[in-house]
Amino acid sequence: MAKIRIATRKSALALWQAEFVKAELLKYHADLDVELVPMSTQGDKILDTPLAKIGGKGLFVKELETAILEDRADIAVHSMKDVPVAFPEGLQLQTICLREDPRDAFVSNQFRSLAELPQGAVVGTSSLRRQCQIKALRPDLQVRDLRGNVNTRLKKLDNGEFAAIILAAAGLIRLGFAERIASYLTVDSSLPANGQGAVGIECRSDDAQVQALLAPLEHNLTRQCVLAERAMNRALQGGCQVPIGAFAILEGEQLWLRGLVGSLDGQQIIRDDVRGSIDAAEQLGQQLAEQLLAAGAGEILAAVYQQS
Repeated sequence: MAKIRIATRKSALALWQAEFVKAELLKYHADLDVELVPMSTQGDKILDTPLAKIGGKGLFVKELETAILEDRADIAVHSMKDVPVAFPEGLQLQTICLREDPRDAFVSNQFRSLAELPQGAVVGTSSLRRQCQIKALRPDLQVRDLRGNVNTRLKKLDNGEFAAIILAAAGLIRLGFAERIASYLTVDSSLPANGQGAVGIECRSDDAQVQALLAPLEHNLTRQCVLAERAMNRALQGGCQVPIGAFAILEGEQLWLRGLVGSLDGQQIIRDDVRGSIDAAEQLGQQLAEQLLAAGAGEILAAVYQQS
């Protein structure tokens, strides 16, 4: 009987994702022995500082990757929006599962939408991408940093620290908190982060047995969309220190990729999009990045890095 060890963060959402992958593996390989290896990452431990100030979302994956490289685990399960564009030598992104709802969610106990918030209301989010787009829509609002896992963020809302908070819809749905969503932000008003809503599985590049076990979990159409989004982000040299959005969907055999780069205050936002063959996903991401740079995104990004 084969055994597979899953490195995962200890947060409720990370554990849900690991349990989901475990259940999927057992669905296809009933005799498989699947063990979860929970661990804390730097991103989980440092909660009093904005992510952009401490090195970005890569802080959520490094310990998991080290566990695989040191043979304390065989795979790591990630939210794709947390995964850096480059992988350590010896590791690869083997599998991308079917995507959940990729939109941002508006969560409030008093108001139904961003438009309903009174002037000067306090909105919480940890994402510079969300902050930028919210400020562009409602420059009168006070947008403040919000760290912690989903339960912690909801508790801060319930304690009255914020009039509303913005979270990824996928995480709320997966944890059974869909009823907390007052409304969904449209993709036009809040373009998602690259990979948002998708679960990815990382493993050793030379582990053919594990790769074979993971094969049935792959969702190729989600992969092509996420690869296009990540390629755009990579070409822009983006991280969570800069407000960048990227979102792809399929229209028949065509892939439609939208992207944006914005300033921290939302005063400047450059948007563009491309369409092309689904088989050219990464080339489309590169093309869109070049279009955004040609429209002035490079200057915005340079100014953002100077401020951060």
